[in-house]
Amino acid sequence: MKLDRRSFLAASAATLAAPAAFAQSAAPAQKFTVILDWFVNPDHAPLFTARYIGAFDRAGLDVALVAPTDPDLPPRLLAAGKADAALSYQTQLYLLVDQGLPLRRTGTLINKPLNTLTALERSGIKNLADLKGRKVGYSVAGVEEALIGTMLRHAGLSLSDVTLVNVNFALVTALMSNEVDAVIGTYRTYEDIQLAQAGLKPVIFFPEDYGVPPSDELIVLSNTSGLTNPALPKFLAALQEGANYLVRHPDEMLARFVKDQPTLNDKLDIASWKALPGYFAQDPAYLDAARYTTYRDFMLREKLIKNSLPLEDYAVQIKV
Repeated sequence: MKLDRRSFLAASAATLAAPAAFAQSAAPAQKFTVILDWFVNPDHAPLFTARYIGAFDRAGLDVALVAPTDPDLPPRLLAAGKADAALSYQTQLYLLVDQGLPLRRTGTLINKPLNTLTALERSGIKNLADLKGRKVGYSVAGVEEALIGTMLRHAGLSLSDVTLVNVNFALVTALMSNEVDAVIGTYRTYEDIQLAQAGLKPVIFFPEDYGVPPSDELIVLSNTSGLTNPALPKFLAALQEGANYLVRHPDEMLARFVKDQPTLNDKLDIASWKALPGYFAQDPAYLDAARYTTYRDFMLREKLIKNSLPLEDYAVQIKV
């Protein structure tokens, strides 16, 4: 859902096709296409680690990681049968299913929320109650407005106590230029680091501390027609291998990553990479059923979805 942090690079998004790989047996590797949520960034570290250490090869998979030209496309391309998996967000999953798209969560890349509501120390905002009468910037109508509203209610305020400003993904710019006093949708592993590196002393509020149910930030979606694809559990097992290796060898994998992605060899992306290992799911196939039903109920209560469907209509656990 959150795209602001690198939207200025949209024109450079490109397809990253994995080199042809073959299992150790004589059988040719099975092709498996994954559409990323956006262009390559440190959030995708377990996927690239799985490639670097040969986990996909050992699983007999030829995995292509495809960066979309439009962040709205991955789930829709997957629903149209153009890929085997796509990355998306738990907060978006319910909207997609509510629209009737044949999608299910089958894996998790980042199993903790990353979103924050952020102000700068110079604004004088020290707690949520200080937002009264202030301007709050956001990028995505609907979900982000619901997050702000929930957080404000937790502090004894309501949406009528603030002025919402759609800053069209320019969250950091709007905050730094004083166009708004706070923004929702910054990431604790990217924009908040960016602001701190600029010496601006961000004041950070985590939505899960103010009444918003925690959610998985980045998940793997499958088309319902692909739930029995024998490559899917192999992919998830290889992803787990990558995630576990990454935690033990983050610097080794960082060196490989920035060699492959030289445009990301900068102070901010390196800091983001180093901040992320604790957020990656160590068992990507595991499904926290209570978390998914709780967030479904939150979406329904906020009138973001019309239907309350059973868990299996949103998410399934694939046996690996």
